[in-house]
Amino acid sequence: MELVYIVEDDLSIQEIETIALKNSNYDVEAFTCAADFFAALHERVPQLVLLDIMLPDNDGYAITRTLRSNPQTAHIPIIMLTAKTAEIDMIRGLDNGADDYICKPFSVMELLSRMRAVLRRSQHDDHTHEQYTVGAIKLDHARHSVDVEGKHVVLTLKEYDMLRYLMSHESLVLTREALMQAVWGFDFEGESRTVDMHIKTLRQKLGEASCYIQTIRGVGYCLRKPDSR
Repeated sequence: MELVYIVEDDLSIQEIETIALKNSNYDVEAFTCAADFFAALHERVPQLVLLDIMLPDNDGYAITRTLRSNPQTAHIPIIMLTAKTAEIDMIRGLDNGADDYICKPFSVMELLSRMRAVLRRSQHDDHTHEQYTVGAIKLDHARHSVDVEGKHVVLTLKEYDMLRYLMSHESLVLTREALMQAVWGFDFEGESRTVDMHIKTLRQKLGEASCYIQTIRGVGYCLRKPDSR
């Protein structure tokens, strides 16, 4: 039975989520604050976290960053459930490391469907020993690190995921839709602009190696050394 932690300070919403998940044969523990949630992590590590953004003692963005920065919890799938419905809030949540983002109010059926999709992806994403080298760019997934000409490059989680996907498909032309599905796992309004925005910031951080990311007009992007055809 898969263990799910719910971090939600609205007790009525917490109760709805808990009942729905238990009826779907999930093991559930619920918390109203970040402190209790982190304390529980020392006892048991869940297969999934449902996380509210606005909590009394912390916020979901900071909690997500903390989980992603710890090797023992970095792998845990996170779905944010929040009343913050602006696109910028969604992008911020995903960039901080959330695997999915659901706006309140939401249907129980949609929540369960999104959970199953995220859990499927996490179960098939066991590639911790991946290493890629394309020209001056080196990516070591075990260390979750990227180097360009031997110098460490700091990327957001989504920038890292996008670079990893591009490098693992070196020389292949990838559509924006394929990148969106691979990196974010679902579609939302404005997806092309989101992909383009992350490509832009990724190129800025890669410096001279940014020339490896080539724009294929009308299609998407391709990562390859400039002399490759």
